[in-house]
Amino acid sequence: MNSTPPTPLSYKDAGVDIDAGDALVDRIKPLAKKTMREGVLAGIGGFGALFEVPKKYKEPVLVSGTDGVGTKLKLAFEWNMHDTVGIDLVAMSVNDVLVQGAEPLFFLDYFACGKLDVDTAAAVVGGIARGCELSGCALIGGETAEMPGMYPAGEYDLAGFAVGAVEKSKILTGQDVKPGDVVLGLASAGVHSNGFSLVRKVIERAGTDLPATLDGKPFREAVMEPTHLYVKPVLEALGKHPIKALAHITGGGLLENIPRVLPEGTAAHLKKGSWPQTELFAWLQKVAGIDDIEMNRTFNNGIGMVVVIDAAEAAACSATLRASGETVFEIGAIAERGTGAAVIVG
Repeated sequence: MNSTPPTPLSYKDAGVDIDAGDALVDRIKPLAKKTMREGVLAGIGGFGALFEVPKKYKEPVLVSGTDGVGTKLKLAFEWNMHDTVGIDLVAMSVNDVLVQGAEPLFFLDYFACGKLDVDTAAAVVGGIARGCELSGCALIGGETAEMPGMYPAGEYDLAGFAVGAVEKSKILTGQDVKPGDVVLGLASAGVHSNGFSLVRKVIERAGTDLPATLDGKPFREAVMEPTHLYVKPVLEALGKHPIKALAHITGGGLLENIPRVLPEGTAAHLKKGSWPQTELFAWLQKVAGIDDIEMNRTFNNGIGMVVVIDAAEAAACSATLRASGETVFEIGAIAERGTGAAVIVG
């Protein structure tokens, strides 16, 4: 009988490197610290993250949102561009929370991989911290999961969760929207983080015939440009102007997101050509060979956030947003809905 004891198997032998995880936490602590704000009661590293709702709210209503980055990550892996997808992650959730009129308060992230590469993970989380910083939102916790065999080498997945607060009396419902109201469009920074399954197919179809630059940026940078964070400028505008509704233009584009904030019996009539089509979107449309309707229901097509406001207030609201650095277009108006679509671009 063989009494030789088996060779010890450590967690590291199984593919999980606890030391690498600790090294990552050390790298991201100073990044997260820069996002701290009023309300944070504990730092990174605890079992749960504590946050006290700011006392300025009399009847605070919490608004939450969760999202990922989608197949844009496949290009991040292929092109080794990991420093901006974290901004995408934050933006997808905080821009959604903002649509209810809420101020994002804190954010939690989930990063999962097969084998932890500390440099890659630190680049991703650095982007998350930057996105939080730019939106005044605290990165107060998260999870890094190293799961051997679950993901191919060099790949990872991302998810995020944001919580915001809004005064109960100031929740945006869109119920006051009426015919004659103006539709303002805030420019997007590019494709943002939706439609990348089609973007990747377009790149595949184009093969080596790719433009060197688009909109003044190297091709890959233009494609990977992170989702624009609308939080601070829009919160400022909400404090000064009677905005009736907001719509974050994500999956489904202009045609499917605007109706989500319109009351029954109304439609948004958008004027074609009232905002410019960027070189990036023109290239995608040309190579994909799709019509305007498909463009406007697949991509944001140049408009990342929509603001609905009374016509008499539109100019002043636009001025406030422009002063905060936003590019604003008057893209249409609200009308009574007949038998047609809820959003018409023509």
